[in-house]
Amino acid sequence: MHRDITTTPPTRDPGARLPLTTPVFHILLALADRERHGYGILLDIAGRTGGRLRLGTGTLYTAVRRLLEDGLLEESDERPAPDLDDQRRRYYRLTRFGRDVLAAEAHRLESLVAMARKRRVLAPAGGRKDR
Repeated sequence: MHRDITTTPPTRDPGARLPLTTPVFHILLALADRERHGYGILLDIAGRTGGRLRLGTGTLYTAVRRLLEDGLLEESDERPAPDLDDQRRRYYRLTRFGRDVLAAEAHRLESLVAMARKRRVLAPAGGRKDR
């Protein structure tokens, strides 16, 4: 029997969304502590990565659109004071599901690092790897 995949509801299992792409992981991480508008997300990512990761606006908004559609993000109705804000800006926040997916990805990455430490690719946490 052939299933029509267009009518299959998306899974709500956070693990089914893994692995996340690098841009998506960083977008979700940028929204983990507070709501931000698109430019604020870009600034957070660039600042947190020391400029090593700079997303273009096309990459950002394509990912944001997909994350909204998939229920990982939602637009916020809350706005800063009008004199501190441009009314054209849209603010985004993680949904509960988005936070669960972000946590699942962080755990996945943490287990990869633990494997690297076990194989002596990396030094134990807080230690130095001798060469």
